[in-house]
Amino acid sequence: MLSPAESGVEELVLNLVLWLKLGVEACGALVIGVGVLFAGVRYLQRCFQPGMTQYNAVRLSFARFLALALELQLAADILSTAVAPSWDQIGKLAAIAVLRTALNFFLAQEIRDTEQADQPPPA
Repeated sequence: MLSPAESGVEELVLNLVLWLKLGVEACGALVIGVGVLFAGVRYLQRCFQPGMTQYNAVRLSFARFLALALELQLAADILSTAVAPSWDQIGKLAAIAVLRTALNFFLAQEIRDTEQADQPPPA
């Protein structure tokens, strides 16, 4: 019986995972790009409205795009080490995962705090 390496299945799976990783990374970059465009348009709209100088809503919507992009980039990093990882790759993934998770945590905390501060007090 042929092993996965001998039959070419292992190489096929590796290539599929690398293509998937590239697609997930591209989706993360696309989310950031769409977020920048969306935030820019909303900011410009608010600049031309009289008396609308507060931009917290724009920041919050952009922060949501960034949080999603961070999740996608982390998923791409996990995919890159999913097939035959070395200890060096695992160490880099751990460092990246800690940094991106911390960024996402603090971003989510800022979103939550800003949303609570923007809500009117209960009557």
